[in-house]
Amino acid sequence: MSNPNPNIKGRIHSFESFALVDGPGVRCAVFLYGCALRCKFCHNPDTWCPSSISQTKEMTARELFDKAIRYKPYWKNNGGITVSGGEPLVQLDFVTEFFRLMKKEGVHTCVDTAANVEPDKILRVAQYTDLFLVDLKAMDPLLHKKLCGVENRKTIENIRLLGE
Repeated sequence: MSNPNPNIKGRIHSFESFALVDGPGVRCAVFLYGCALRCKFCHNPDTWCPSSISQTKEMTARELFDKAIRYKPYWKNNGGITVSGGEPLVQLDFVTEFFRLMKKEGVHTCVDTAANVEPDKILRVAQYTDLFLVDLKAMDPLLHKKLCGVENRKTIENIRLLGE
């Protein structure tokens, strides 16, 4: 992302102001629309694609920042903000800008992702991300494809990249 753009819009599915299982500490969790995987056991299939575009809540990165930052006093024990989905990296520019704003305020940031994206996308958001929760669905590539519709090569490559 070459130029910061706090007015970039994201498609928001839901917002939890008190999340305890989406990263360390007390956090806000933001769930975004969009995912290329079709996991048979997905617990958020309603985030894949809105049934109607008119139901989609769009917010700018600045608007989401303004909504979330109000909860900062509650973010204890390395708490902060988690962006999940669907697959949040489908909306890479939005997540990157939102996290850029959060990092300016010293907020711990976390991406909950299947990491089934090109490595450059991981690197772009990584500069503003403290923690990646990577959901590897299966080690065996054929089983992964059977369960999710795609093999796990990109996910494994990105886990290695993050490890470096």
